[in-house]
Amino acid sequence: MKIDRLLAMTVLLLNRGRISAKELAERFEVSTKTIYRDMDTLSRAGIPVMAHQGSSGGFEMMSHYTISRQFLTMDEITSIFTAVKGVRAALDDRTLDQLLDKVGALLQRSDNAMGMGMSQRLLFDLNPWGQGKGTRDKVSMLRRAVFESRKVNLQYINMNGSDSWRTLEPGRLILKGNVWYLQAFCTRRDEFRIFRVSRILEMKVLPDIFEPRELPLLDAYEWKPEWSTEAHHTVTMRFSPQVRHRVSDSFSPEQISVQEDGSLLVKGEYPLDEWFYGMVLSYGDQIVIEAPELAAMEVVRRVQNILQQYMKPDRQVST
Repeated sequence: MKIDRLLAMTVLLLNRGRISAKELAERFEVSTKTIYRDMDTLSRAGIPVMAHQGSSGGFEMMSHYTISRQFLTMDEITSIFTAVKGVRAALDDRTLDQLLDKVGALLQRSDNAMGMGMSQRLLFDLNPWGQGKGTRDKVSMLRRAVFESRKVNLQYINMNGSDSWRTLEPGRLILKGNVWYLQAFCTRRDEFRIFRVSRILEMKVLPDIFEPRELPLLDAYEWKPEWSTEAHHTVTMRFSPQVRHRVSDSFSPEQISVQEDGSLLVKGEYPLDEWFYGMVLSYGDQIVIEAPELAAMEVVRRVQNILQQYMKPDRQVST
């Protein structure tokens, strides 16, 4: 409908700035003549649309114009309210409390009983089960450092278990798979790196201000040194049916094939590093590595070392 197109066009111009008539026509699947007529309709309705000529021309809104809350439907307001509640659970930010109050007021004006009821049926909680206050405090401190462009000095444990102090220029906080990460420029390594927040032992936000750098795309960090410096191998693992729930949580469906005996065969590319062997050992006797042989033998070696720890004659056992 024309009214829907006009509203969508208004929101797009508010968010994007100047857009050419050709791009608008392609986006809304109408002719450029229709776009010009739509712009005329918006102008006559009192919406301040400006037209610019030339190769970089197009349409844009006057800078002072903002959208009225009346353009939001109850479903849209409910979605905003639900999402903000989830973010608020993870971040200690008073502005989010204020935003919740404002959006909640809009819900009440729309339909308090129905709107609030809908918001209770969908819950976003970005905190993992059992997460303590410590992680939230770290995230809150890092968030402040990111937005204020302040350096941080922290004690960090790497994947090999050794810890060191580092001075970082925080770039962005990342929540991936219920785990918080910090993307920051490491002054010691002179490059951007990824740091897992749960591995930060101590941290201090410094008064030093830094000039923000251009952030690398996250895709560039796939299997980079912070996660692993090892080469990747095609690994085949067989899991018993008893841990099917864990396998489903940890691996993508296309990696899993259920066998006739009920076991689950998982195949994927993995680095044979500390993370990998820790993951394998966490399954106890419910997993067998079928390939490659070198990975299976390394697991055997580690299990034998564990056994030797328990077989020591001088081992003390508390009763």
